Amino acid sequence: MGSNVNIAIVDYGMGNIHSVQRALRYAAPEANVYLANTVQLLDQADKVVLPGQGAMKDCMLNLERSGLKESLLIAAKNKPLLGVCVGEQMLFERSDEGNAECLGLFPGYVAKFEGEVFAKPHLNDHREHLKVPHMGWSQVKQERSHPIWNGIPDNSFFYFVHSYYVVPSEPSLTVGSSLYGYPFTCAVAKDNIFAAQFHPEKSAEYGLKLYRNFVEWKI
Repeated sequence: MGSNVNIAIVDYGMGNIHSVQRALRYAAPEANVYLANTVQLLDQADKVVLPGQGAMKDCMLNLERSGLKESLLIAAKNKPLLGVCVGEQMLFERSDEGNAECLGLFPGYVAKFEGEVFAKPHLNDHREHLKVPHMGWSQVKQERSHPIWNGIPDNSFFYFVHSYYVVPSEPSLTVGSSLYGYPFTCAVAKDNIFAAQFHPEKSAEYGLKLYRNFVEWKI
């Protein structure tokens, strides 16, 4: 992929956009990685990254107010799109967090870690007490092959910070899963979209490799 590829990070006032930008620039120094806070900047991108942190209702409200929502939905139809953390959750229909409506690009919803396993002290396979939010390193099982996984060994560790996770209505959407109290989907993909609950920019070597693979991904 040459230096003329434009990668826009959607800047709608939510998310760790600067750390994502630094990681992408490090992983692919030849690419033009920039923050897009206008429709013009988003429209001129060849590829799009949708990050997100915070409450879902705030994320969706800020995206609407930014004026970028419609351009993002258009880009999601034909441009390579990478969702990160809440950016993955936003792709689904709704979230149990505040009963918020999301973008509806994928069928399914966003659920919270809860139940008996989190109601009392419980030890997971790392001998740590389970708490919500899920915070730290967890293994990711690659449920099926995908260009974004190229060069990343199955069951590699990635860094998570979240209380909610996606529940796809179509099992084929799941390309990665992890275990925290119980198994959950942590990466989804279909056509030109790939999204992950974990933070590649906080996940050392394999996180940078994932970003590099996104830059080189051809659909």
